[in-house]
Amino acid sequence: MWASRYAELFGALALAACVPEGPPTPEEPALPPEEADAGEQDPPLAEPFRDDFERVDVGPEWRALAPVWGIEAGALCGEGARNRGIWLRRRLPHAVRVEVDAIAVSEEADLKIELFGDGRSGATKATYDDATGYVAIFGGWRNSMHVLARLDEHGSDRLALELSATAEDPRAQPVRPGNRYRFKFERKQGNIVSWFVDGRLLLQLDDKRPLTGAAHDHFALNDWNARVCFDNIEVTPL
Repeated sequence: MWASRYAELFGALALAACVPEGPPTPEEPALPPEEADAGEQDPPLAEPFRDDFERVDVGPEWRALAPVWGIEAGALCGEGARNRGIWLRRRLPHAVRVEVDAIAVSEEADLKIELFGDGRSGATKATYDDATGYVAIFGGWRNSMHVLARLDEHGSDRLALELSATAEDPRAQPVRPGNRYRFKFERKQGNIVSWFVDGRLLLQLDDKRPLTGAAHDHFALNDWNARVCFDNIEVTPL
């Protein structure tokens, strides 16, 4: 069942990728003025949340910062978001597990997740050095590295793993277009943010100044330019 459903999904996405949507202009505001306090007003995550995107519209559970996000063959997809992601309208507890299927449609990969951000902000310029949470990038910079960063994806304190097609370590292999990767992020009672891919620990950040509280309690899916898709999201309080 999964194989046939995924073949349908990837076929539809590959076709759609031939006609990319234009990215938002740098002058476009991340949110309309009436949503200036968005994020703070979202309900807390009191029980597990799941979404398989088996519908036509994105729906009210998500806050999109760019018009490029939509449903394609049962997955949430975007292209050219330019670091204006789509936030789940739930306030996360400090200790939480986030799981999601991630699919790169092109060789550029660039699958991106934001954790413990403010639920309403996105990039305001070309360089995303003003994120509000942790940024995880799988196959970023044209599929040349995996990165787990704090507030600034280019920061000197980021964790980075360089990729090579000849690497013996499977974690250092480039992202394969069309492959369905299962991401899992966890932060328990301590300050450590752990990122697993297909059950294997990829990167782990021990933050001495953990991002927590009202401005750091949301989760988003994100993208720079390449077409990407996400599916089967599970968010669980720990």
